[in-house]
Amino acid sequence: MSQSNSNEDAERELGNSFMPKFDDKGLLSAIAVDAASGHVLMLAFMDQKALDETMSTGFAHFYSRSRKVLWKKGETSGNVLKVEDIFVDCDQDALILRVSASGSACHTGARSCFYRRLEGATLVKVTT
Repeated sequence: MSQSNSNEDAERELGNSFMPKFDDKGLLSAIAVDAASGHVLMLAFMDQKALDETMSTGFAHFYSRSRKVLWKKGETSGNVLKVEDIFVDCDQDALILRVSASGSACHTGARSCFYRRLEGATLVKVTT
């Protein structure tokens, strides 16, 4: 590892600079967590544009891997996620968004995308 990579890694992991580390597809993981309850609402991905839009508007934006487009959460449903805080993991390749949700986070209408628990080989619906 070169000295410059070592310095960059140290700054990314221990410093104060925001240096998001996107994967080879230009994405990082973003977990939306309800600011009031702490429940995990959804996992999605952000590219640089989604991150920029989220930071400038205060509302969660993501990158759709299937549609290959930027989207604002709740753009069509009205169930937007207002971002209260953004937490960055140690190597800056994942984010936690603490959000106030105006409705369901899941496209199925469930409050959270994580509405089933695995019991053996069976999925059991739970309420969050």
